[in-house]
Amino acid sequence: MSKHAKTADLSGLYPAAIRESFVKLKPRALWRNPVIFVTAVAAAMTTVLGLRDLLAGTTGAGTSLHVSAWLWLCVLFANFAEALAEGRGKARADTLRATKSETRVRLLSEPDESPGHAAEVLSTALRPGQYVHVAAGEIIPTDGEAVRGVASVNESAITGESAPVIRESGGDRSGVTGGTTIVSDWLVIRVTAEPGKSFLDRMIALVEGAERQKTPNEIALNILLVGLTLIFLFVVVTLPAFASYSGTTIPVIVLGALFVTLIPTTIGGLLSAIGIAGMDRLVKANVIAKSGRAVEAAGDVDTLLLDKTGTITFGNRMADALIPAPGVDMRRLAEAAALASLADETPEGKSIVDKARELLGSVPVMPEGAEAVAFTAQTRLSGLDLADGRGFRKGATDAVIRLTGQTPPQALGAQVDAIARSGGTPLLVAEGGRILGAVHLKDIVKPGVRERFAELRAMGIRTVMITGDNPLTAAAIAAEAGVDDFLAEATPEMKLDLIRREQAGGRLVAMCGDGSNDAPALAQADVGVAMNVGTPAAKEAANLIDLDSDPTKLIEVVLVGKQLLISRGALTTFSIANDVAKYFAILPAIFVAAYPGLGALNIMGLASPSSAILSAVIFNALILVALVPLALRGVRYRPSTAAALLRRNLLIYGLGGLIVPFVGIKAIDLTLVALNLA
Repeated sequence: MSKHAKTADLSGLYPAAIRESFVKLKPRALWRNPVIFVTAVAAAMTTVLGLRDLLAGTTGAGTSLHVSAWLWLCVLFANFAEALAEGRGKARADTLRATKSETRVRLLSEPDESPGHAAEVLSTALRPGQYVHVAAGEIIPTDGEAVRGVASVNESAITGESAPVIRESGGDRSGVTGGTTIVSDWLVIRVTAEPGKSFLDRMIALVEGAERQKTPNEIALNILLVGLTLIFLFVVVTLPAFASYSGTTIPVIVLGALFVTLIPTTIGGLLSAIGIAGMDRLVKANVIAKSGRAVEAAGDVDTLLLDKTGTITFGNRMADALIPAPGVDMRRLAEAAALASLADETPEGKSIVDKARELLGSVPVMPEGAEAVAFTAQTRLSGLDLADGRGFRKGATDAVIRLTGQTPPQALGAQVDAIARSGGTPLLVAEGGRILGAVHLKDIVKPGVRERFAELRAMGIRTVMITGDNPLTAAAIAAEAGVDDFLAEATPEMKLDLIRREQAGGRLVAMCGDGSNDAPALAQADVGVAMNVGTPAAKEAANLIDLDSDPTKLIEVVLVGKQLLISRGALTTFSIANDVAKYFAILPAIFVAAYPGLGALNIMGLASPSSAILSAVIFNALILVALVPLALRGVRYRPSTAAALLRRNLLIYGLGGLIVPFVGIKAIDLTLVALNLA
């Protein structure tokens, strides 16, 4: 997402939000918010009765219409809050939509086909499983996975960052996103998205709010609000009977005003805006949430699991040195390492071939009849079997030891241990049953990671690094990164087991990853965060996607989740508390004629019953619009215990909800009297 979109001028959204406020008056749109729907029904009823009184020349018709107008304004202000929150997302969606274009692309029948023989088709005709060739200066037409080539890709249209990134076949950096542009070189891409269902299409729908589903917390709060509305409806409906028994008549318009001011219209009007604004804050942080449930769960996360490669580290492990075993010639080791890596398309495998070329001047070509042995998480080995019966393998130290039945010579073993302790990754190289030496692979921890993990620790979140490396290497990287624990030599099954154990202990688990082997864990976790540089499988399994590919971005996600929950709770507390003050305004005004003693409850000293009712209705509408900025911005979160947060909310929003209406209603009453409107 472009920086311009993220800093769009909010004032330009006001006219559209005002127009949308009237569009949302449609009953079908209002029905989605029961509290505001019944407010609209009450407003319509009082409007009809006020017009009837006006035509009949009845005394008090002006007050009736005044009450009706402010009830409609209450509905419009609630619609305005929701429309303004939605408008910010739609503005960003328009910016994203501008990056989409229908272009002609070169369609290949096979990934190895020459682009000169490719057929040209429209990008909208592409289907999953097809192959396209995209060269420098061309836009990648849809989501896919690089299967050939390496290229520099400008992803600023999606991430807002101008620095190009490398995408290449093999490994965990093969995923490409439609709408991005190749800056140099070329890629052959296998299409993975159906038309209209690309990552960019889903981003547009999500930031517009078109696919925002209510979260469990939001649904529960809606049920509470509906319950309170029904209770107050029952109370208001029974009041005429009590009034009749006391020899008093209560006008229907007064009953309507009483009902609307007693039900929690403040939180009812702002609830949707709070949820939409929470999703919008994630978009500002360059995180796309597939569901609001994930955002709320992030606010309560206890354990964070992070894949090491590409998440904590840059993931570009490169061959730094070849270390021959005693009695083994360096050239022989280099040749064996190159042969074991010729069929390895991962960045590590390519770097070993490059290192061998540096030492030998050239490397062997793929021998005729040779059979590649692919790496698996179970064997943790890869290599090449030649037609003459010789076999070359490279892999994790324990895997090569099991394969050969040998232990490395003492001198080589000491160097392997030193590599692991330094944070590097040692690979052993073997020919047949003999260990020839080791390869030193180096990975780099991303800058600032240690400080961010310290912040997570302060928030009570335990961090666990997951890696396929041996325990010594894992321990060195874990110490450098500052994580709390690590799981070494991890397979996809081990990751799943760890997550399930944590969840069985009652903890909410977040998982960050970028590779296809992380997909099962990302799907199992309560909060799955996929790096944008990762594979399509990882992004599909996750419920949050970090466009900046920064594993510590979960801090922002956690903060947004906590802020969302706290904002909702704070405004609910305020809404229910300020209803109490309204009782002191309206109830004495209704019954003071029949029960003069109730005048003692008029502690605000309101001028008259009609002024009390009108002042309460006006305050009810104005406080809603006054809280719109807070709903959109969110209540600030400060790391603290749940008990301390509860005390703070009760003190600020509970006590504030009691005091503010007394001040506001009295000020409105004085204004109405001064203007001779009551």
